[in-house]
Amino acid sequence: MAELHLTLHTDKYQINMMYAHWKNGTANRKAVFEAYFRKLPFGNGYAVFAGLERIVHYIQGLRFGEEELRYLAEQEEQYEPAFLELLRQFKFGGSLYAVEEGQIVFPNEPLIRVEGTIFETQLVETALLNFMNYQTLIATKASRIAQVAEGDVLLEFGTRRAQEADAAVWGARAAYIAGFHATSNMLAGMRFGIPTKGTHAHSWVQDHDTEEEAFMKYAQALPDQVTLLVDTYDTLKSGVENAIKTARWLDSIGKKMGAIRLDSGDLAYLSKQARKRLDAAGFPEVKIVASNDLDETLIFNLKAQGAKIDTWGVGTQLITAADQPSLGGVYKLTARERDGELVPVIKLSNNPEKVTAPGKKSVYRIVNRNTGLAEADYLSLDNEDDDPNGRRLKLFDPVHPYIYRYVSDYEAVPLLRPIFEQGQLVYELPDLDRIRAYHREQLSRMSPEVQRKLNPELYPVHLSEKAWQLKMDLIKSYQKD
Repeated sequence: MAELHLTLHTDKYQINMMYAHWKNGTANRKAVFEAYFRKLPFGNGYAVFAGLERIVHYIQGLRFGEEELRYLAEQEEQYEPAFLELLRQFKFGGSLYAVEEGQIVFPNEPLIRVEGTIFETQLVETALLNFMNYQTLIATKASRIAQVAEGDVLLEFGTRRAQEADAAVWGARAAYIAGFHATSNMLAGMRFGIPTKGTHAHSWVQDHDTEEEAFMKYAQALPDQVTLLVDTYDTLKSGVENAIKTARWLDSIGKKMGAIRLDSGDLAYLSKQARKRLDAAGFPEVKIVASNDLDETLIFNLKAQGAKIDTWGVGTQLITAADQPSLGGVYKLTARERDGELVPVIKLSNNPEKVTAPGKKSVYRIVNRNTGLAEADYLSLDNEDDDPNGRRLKLFDPVHPYIYRYVSDYEAVPLLRPIFEQGQLVYELPDLDRIRAYHREQLSRMSPEVQRKLNPELYPVHLSEKAWQLKMDLIKSYQKD
């Protein structure tokens, strides 16, 4: 997990292109790349950006050590010793701009912009996308779950089903950014300061002669943190009844039981029945925790059925993003140096959605001054004469430009922040509590229609007139009669 050892966390074609640039004398040519995704995951109305902290640590640790150089020397490409010596001296000297973690983001807008030599900007592509894609995906899934949970406590329980340790730890962090309250992963808790929560397993009950004995022994060991898993044998006939006995014993020594946990069966029915029994026994303060392959749809349906669940433990479906296990973010060249100047470049495709928007761009969020809500995001060329603020702005559909409107009473908020400038970190990484608060603030700027789970309203991302015209001109320049 140490970022210092991730320099070769890249695809081989990156190294091969770096070598080819070096051989051709173009390694120091300037370039601009932008990272973005093309389609919102899960049918959601928005995504939540995450992964920046790991990207920062990765770039800070970019070094080709002797082990990496020996490995590269063994490759079938037979890289020349002078190239390997250049790598030995390598240090990232470019600039990187990004939206802040927790920000609400949308398709086809730059989330990260990297500027520097083609040599260094090419190297960072794979790792940057890996970190951004996974953590943004999990943060978005977590935010969807938080939306339907409506203020209930959310616990991330996914470690055992995650795709290895990195996914478990950084996935827990991404979930916490977007509204989860705690994780079961102790390493994530230690590393990031995320609160940790845990109960006991079925094996604890199985390892005692009776369920009642198992509950009592657990309560005696941890009298201030008692949550009992009640479905090992029979949830209502034994589990809940034995939990009530344990709660009475705790009450007799001046302690309170925290919760019971349901991990199987008809969670709506069982939670309602358990609630009745706990209340009748005089324990209305005992909470009910539910787990068992939960996701936002199941939680939404359980709440609609009147389930008496206070806390949701979400594991596999969250940490693996089971219904869409990839964000599909891309990293595209938008400008390159020619004759000492940066010139825009475009990528054409038979798939229209893959045609890139050329040029180095800035991203603004257009916020209505009267409502405080975001109306659209606006992409302008970085070298345009003025930023959007203070002028009447034309917003038009980039696919159907004849559909447009004007806005005037707005604030244009820049989304891309400088993170590295000429290789130096200029951004202070916020702690997780600040990121969580920032996420809540940014989400509050989105209309309820964009946030809803089912059939969310499409949030528009517009190109400036100059950026749109540049795209049309470059497309035309490559078309053959």
